[in-house]
Amino acid sequence: MNNATLGVLARIRADRPTATPGERCEMCAAPIADAHSHVVNLGSRSLLCTCRACYLLFTHDDATLSYRAVPDRYLSFPALAPAVWDELQLPVGTAFLFLNSHLERIVAFYPGPAGATESDLPLEAWGRVVAAAPSLSALRPDVEAVLVRATGQDIACFLVPIDVCYELVGHLRRLWRGFDGGQDVRRRLDEFFAGIAARSKPAPEHQP
Repeated sequence: MNNATLGVLARIRADRPTATPGERCEMCAAPIADAHSHVVNLGSRSLLCTCRACYLLFTHDDATLSYRAVPDRYLSFPALAPAVWDELQLPVGTAFLFLNSHLERIVAFYPGPAGATESDLPLEAWGRVVAAAPSLSALRPDVEAVLVRATGQDIACFLVPIDVCYELVGHLRRLWRGFDGGQDVRRRLDEFFAGIAARSKPAPEHQP
């Protein structure tokens, strides 16, 4: 892991931001509710809690912006083949991958007791993942992630908002016990992925 990547990771919040009573938009200071939107600051890689009006300012994918709105898109994909999973060389069974526009490459992280840890990802391995699920080529940089979980030979694969991944990281960090996380972590993973599956629509067969 190089220094630039460490700096990026250090600035990413390990938890998805959640509103507390009286919390305000981090852009205009307007009051916001518990259920609020987020934008990514592309310079600092941080997530900002925003009101709806500020969020909508940064939803244009084709514009050159310093911030990007985190979309609310959930897609499910056919299970990845074990051979494809093995090529990713991830040391754990749960990870998320996203396109970092600053580094101009796909990066992979996995949750653990210290938060999100980066794993080196061979570029050709990502190409094979996209070949297995072509709709992943529509992954939006910085604001969407591919969330994967391997349970035995079953490798579940979803496209989710990036803040969902950091929400999961925060949950597991608080629950982690011992070397492998313990029963509470496994139970939370089961619940979390069941919720993701219920919310996801099947990905289109071809890139939109």
